[in-house]
Amino acid sequence: MVIEITDSNFNDIVIKSDKELVMVDFWASWCGPCRQLAPAFEDASNDFNDRILSCKINIDENPIAPSKYGVRGLPTILFFRNGQVIGSQIGALPKNKLYEKIQNFF
Repeated sequence: MVIEITDSNFNDIVIKSDKELVMVDFWASWCGPCRQLAPAFEDASNDFNDRILSCKINIDENPIAPSKYGVRGLPTILFFRNGQVIGSQIGALPKNKLYEKIQNFF
């Protein structure tokens, strides 16, 4: 399950999470590559849901978090562990490559 988050609940959901890995997709509705990545992100959320928390944040509606974490290109996925960024992925990628990236964190 993918959770839609906002600037106001980012800290409570992402930073304070007790999951092994938190995956945050920074996206926008006008972004073609974001729409291309969405199905793979959703699949990963479902397939790894026992170990990861998957979140999406719309950068047009929530400008604070993208600015704080230096998001410059879309889509950007940031991977968090214990409230710290431990990795990133900028741009869309195929499902198998996303899964490889996730598995590298375990």
